[in-house]
Amino acid sequence: MKKVFASDFDGTLYFYKAEEDRKLPAENVEKIREYQKAGNLFGLCTGRQVGGLTPFITGKVKPDFMITSSGSNIVDGSFQEIYRRGVDPEVADALIREMNPKGFRLTLDVNGDICVFRKMDYPGKYYVITGIEDCPEGLIHQVSIHTESLEDAARYAKWVNDHFGDRVEAFQNVVEIDIAPRGCSKGKGVLLLKEKMEERYGPIRLYGIGDSINDLPLLEASDVSYTFPYAPSEVQQRADYVVETIVDALDHSMKEMVQE
Repeated sequence: MKKVFASDFDGTLYFYKAEEDRKLPAENVEKIREYQKAGNLFGLCTGRQVGGLTPFITGKVKPDFMITSSGSNIVDGSFQEIYRRGVDPEVADALIREMNPKGFRLTLDVNGDICVFRKMDYPGKYYVITGIEDCPEGLIHQVSIHTESLEDAARYAKWVNDHFGDRVEAFQNVVEIDIAPRGCSKGKGVLLLKEKMEERYGPIRLYGIGDSINDLPLLEASDVSYTFPYAPSEVQQRADYVVETIVDALDHSMKEMVQE
């Protein structure tokens, strides 16, 4: 049985507020390489865009797959398309017109590329836009909103779901809100990937790890799930194991005896 490990990125594998040499800890990278060398598959399952990952993992981690923008854009390790969905442009436009004047930072994922409304200090490629009309051509996989507080994120995520829930779904990720096409989630993404992998490898044992509320669909879809002591209590209660680091989870996955 093939072991497949799907990991959240921010707060799980990568820590953007840490010192530079601890943002992507060397022990995490080493354990991932060990995991893959043993014949297992490792990938990312995140609210980030493809373009929001590559500047930070290139030359360090080579995922076998990337489930990005809350499951609406899934690619393999060579960035080849596996699955794609887009937010209705009319909904995206309405969200921009509602949220931009509030001063929140908005980000769009268009075909894996980052689109923002003002310049930013970012090491990778991105576009500065004024609205839907000057976006690059392609699917808008996700609209993300950076708020100022947990309360704002919860309130506006509810507002989005109340007003547009028939077409999109908003996921709170700490102070971020990730808005993906209705029917997309980290959980749906990983299950879709599992189904495709079973066509190639046969039975799959799926492991998932995350640290926030928006990771619950991933944890619930996994055969074995992990989280951390710093995760919200709801996440800890619904995970199978609470571990100190992703290294511990990968080690547990490697050692788990699985019947074929």
